[in-house]
Amino acid sequence: MSAQTIIILILVGLAAGMLSGLVGVGGGIIIVPALVYFLAFNQKDAQGASLGILLLPVGILAAMNYYKEGHIDIKTVIFVSLGFIIGGFFGSKISLGLPDEKVKKIFAIVLMLVAIKMLFFDTKTRPHPIEGKPVTQVELKDENGS
Repeated sequence: MSAQTIIILILVGLAAGMLSGLVGVGGGIIIVPALVYFLAFNQKDAQGASLGILLLPVGILAAMNYYKEGHIDIKTVIFVSLGFIIGGFFGSKISLGLPDEKVKKIFAIVLMLVAIKMLFFDTKTRPHPIEGKPVTQVELKDENGS
């Protein structure tokens, strides 16, 4: 691996880490496109690298800062993680069975749909499902339906 490639990889990691700590994004939104466009990775190799990074506790320092400020609900983390494990297994099986170009297009469509929704359709302020603070999200119901 060349020194230039190593520098690019470190810069991609710094950008992903900064944005992860700042707004909670990194892998799919930063790392995957950066590896595809700056280092000519194919879509599946870029996604594999991003998933490989998730295996390490790379966000631990950022998570500690958010936890100290009371912004991490452990139950939420556990349940989303369980879903992520199962969803990641089946999603990877589907992705690996598709042509690379189709996976790249699906990825781009998902990014566009999320961006459009966040820009134009997330306008109502609702109470946070755990803390009761106002947030711009869909309200989750507890086991009593309230």
